[in-house]
Amino acid sequence: MRKLLIPLFAALAVLVSCAEKKPAVPLYGWQGMGKNPDLNEVRAQFENWKSHGFTGVCIQASVEDTPAIAKIAHELGLEYHAWKPCMLQGGKPHDWYCVNRLGQSADEFPAYVNYYKALDPAHPEVQDFIVSMIKEYAAIPEVDYVQLDYIRYVDAILARGLWDKYGLDFSNGPYPAADCCYCERCVSEFKELTGIDILQAEDPQAVPEWTAFRCKKVTELVTKICDAVHAMGKKVSADVFPGPDSHAVPMVRQQWNEWPIDMAFPMNYNDFYLEPAEWLAEITAEEVKAVDGKMPVISGLFICHDWQRKAEIKDPEGHGLLPSEIATAVKGSLDAGAAGICLFTPGSMTEEHWAELDKVLLAK
Repeated sequence: MRKLLIPLFAALAVLVSCAEKKPAVPLYGWQGMGKNPDLNEVRAQFENWKSHGFTGVCIQASVEDTPAIAKIAHELGLEYHAWKPCMLQGGKPHDWYCVNRLGQSADEFPAYVNYYKALDPAHPEVQDFIVSMIKEYAAIPEVDYVQLDYIRYVDAILARGLWDKYGLDFSNGPYPAADCCYCERCVSEFKELTGIDILQAEDPQAVPEWTAFRCKKVTELVTKICDAVHAMGKKVSADVFPGPDSHAVPMVRQQWNEWPIDMAFPMNYNDFYLEPAEWLAEITAEEVKAVDGKMPVISGLFICHDWQRKAEIKDPEGHGLLPSEIATAVKGSLDAGAAGICLFTPGSMTEEHWAELDKVLLAK
């Protein structure tokens, strides 16, 4: 009997070893923290997310609160991304702000909502300011990645699902009040480089060099940030629009597949584009092909918290994935080559969402 048990134990050991080696699906979540958060509550949240297989957390918090929050994440074995909005800043010098096609500055005439006071990524002083701000977060020992958000121009074109909310129609191209940057500096530099006076163009959107110029300005800023953060021994991730060619480039001038970042988090929020959950497979395939192995792509999913009343919710920003759509979204993203999944937000997940997520991840 003892001789029979030895091979059995050996077989079990092999099975256990294989199970331990089975790669887990990297799972993240975006969550904002108010000022002076209750650290016991933060720990409880992180522990809950860890129990569902989280690899890391993407947290928006002040630079003062980040050390304590990031320390808790590390104590629980979670990777920490300090999620930081970049270009939307109030109270800066007037000439730092983008100018739209109507000649209006974003600090005085913000597009869509009052907080859309967008800086000009091409302005040298803006670049220095953003790099310095990001370095503050990178200097925190427990921060693994600084995660760039709003690292772009204003949405010249809104996602189709938002048109009705703002009473706008983008069928004919960008919204002039949100199409930036037409400041004297940018217009002059572009004319010097190309010979084209963009202010005289009947349809600036039809001038490919103008789109490329603005994409390049964002890329140059991201490159400066990455150079500074990498020199500190830290990494950079970024929240980006889908695509990039299908959405990010025409909408916000993010040619993010050209960025020297270490991880990309495309916000593949299907409801915003009036697309079904099956769209995640299609858009993720485009993103994975675009980066061509240069960085992992983490597919961002938008979760509908009040999912049982989704049909009654008028604001599309209250929509998102139902529990019944989680498997399709996750499996579609991963099968298309995504390296992982990020939830916006874990706080929106209901028990039904968690059950479906656990089930699909267990099957991977």
